[in-house]
Amino acid sequence: MSRQHRAAVLGSPIAHSLSPILHRAAYAELGLDGWSYDRFEVDEAALPGFVAELDGTWAGLSLTMPLKRAIIPLLDEISDTAASVEAVNTVVLREDGRRVGDNTDIPGMIAALRERGVEKVESAAILGAGATASSALAALARICAGPVTAYVRSEARAEEMRGWGERLGVDVRTADWDDAVEAFASPLVIATTPAGTTNALASAVPDAVGTLFDVLYDPWPTALAAAWSDGGGKVVGGLDLLVHQAVLQVEQMTGVPRAPLAAMRAAGERALAAR
Repeated sequence: MSRQHRAAVLGSPIAHSLSPILHRAAYAELGLDGWSYDRFEVDEAALPGFVAELDGTWAGLSLTMPLKRAIIPLLDEISDTAASVEAVNTVVLREDGRRVGDNTDIPGMIAALRERGVEKVESAAILGAGATASSALAALARICAGPVTAYVRSEARAEEMRGWGERLGVDVRTADWDDAVEAFASPLVIATTPAGTTNALASAVPDAVGTLFDVLYDPWPTALAAAWSDGGGKVVGGLDLLVHQAVLQVEQMTGVPRAPLAAMRAAGERALAAR
């Protein structure tokens, strides 16, 4: 009988999460018998108790909002990548009992862009200033040679993004959200805002555009992504990000060096089509 290995995604709300579908597809493709992956509704108050109850069958955790920062004090170690944005989305539970945190969103973004042929850009724009925007900045620190302009709704958000820029070594410039259409002149635009936020910008997409990375995946395509694609621009979507970061999680949790990207993406596409 094969040894049991458990993993799960934690967050609140969590019912919408595609992570179980992606990870289970990987286990099936890799023939990993005895591996299970579930989802648990866990908020910040319940997190310490949940982690304290984990036994030796547990191999890893995926963390979504609002737990990416709350998990850090409960860990023995976090990677430099996770420390750079003070956010952990992956915990590997080692056999010696150590809990090690990482952030696969950042390399996941880079991998999703690379898959579409985007490896280096001279400048970029970010729409929004939330937690995903800081991960986007960390990714751009590795692939963007020049300035990044963040389009935000308040001076407080602008100051926050400039602070992240200083910390990550990125030349961040800020602009008012009312001028967000100016972002479309950038060779790479990363939209990190909630569903519906960029809909009003779709009609302003120019004829010649570069690459749009819209981190949403449901509903898909967003109005902005559809307009961008119709105009001949390259589009990277939220499912691309979700799959690439999940590939890295599977590899870390299972120790298998090459997770099955294609099978995981196909499973995610089927799940979204059924919604």
